[in-house]
Amino acid sequence: MTPEPRRVALVTGGARGLGLACARRLASEGVSVHIAFRSSGPHVDELRREFGGRVHPADVEREGDWARLVSEVLGSEGRLDHFVHCVGEYEHGPLSDVAATTLQRLFENNVLSAHFGFAALRPALRASRGTAVLFGCAGVDTARARRDAAAYVAAKTALLVLARSWAQEEAEHGVRVNMVAPGLVPHEHASEDTLDESIWRRIPFGRPGEPREVAEVVAWLSSSASSYVTGAVVPVAGGWML
Repeated sequence: MTPEPRRVALVTGGARGLGLACARRLASEGVSVHIAFRSSGPHVDELRREFGGRVHPADVEREGDWARLVSEVLGSEGRLDHFVHCVGEYEHGPLSDVAATTLQRLFENNVLSAHFGFAALRPALRASRGTAVLFGCAGVDTARARRDAAAYVAAKTALLVLARSWAQEEAEHGVRVNMVAPGLVPHEHASEDTLDESIWRRIPFGRPGEPREVAEVVAWLSSSASSYVTGAVVPVAGGWML
């Protein structure tokens, strides 16, 4: 029997935080993981060693960088099975404090980057009947009013509409598109309000989440175990925003 080809994943925002947790979780399953990021520093050399050189500095808000990413990944692997888009600048505060330029930045980073990415990767995902997992936030599918971070949630809500529309359009090609919706998950580069223990006590589970818990769900959505799941939002929030 011909052995199954090794699966290939591209994780954007994969140099730190939740993206890195997802990249490591997929790699632990034997997936050939490529990570894309726009940060810099000494940790980049460590990532190159950890991921066998499969690291790609890129600005995901630039369409031209996506063309290069596709060329590099497909040139190296010949295929792409999974796209994990762990990108999303955050902004907290009431809408009365949000400038138009801030709202524009949030939409460009959270929504436009995903649009560029999915458009660039669509042919490869169709060829492999692959998966895409986008990152939302707890409560994103309720369209409820927010006293804080409303601009950020608005961008993630727009992304959800795109995700579900892609799921519908790509179903006939065997491509599944889903969204993971983390709640409060402290990590090294998390927003300060994520680290507020007084907020943690309001979570029904009584504690914040852990990056590994988000990564487990992303790995599941990228696996054959979720083969009949598309257009879904999977909250990983301990009951936050119910």
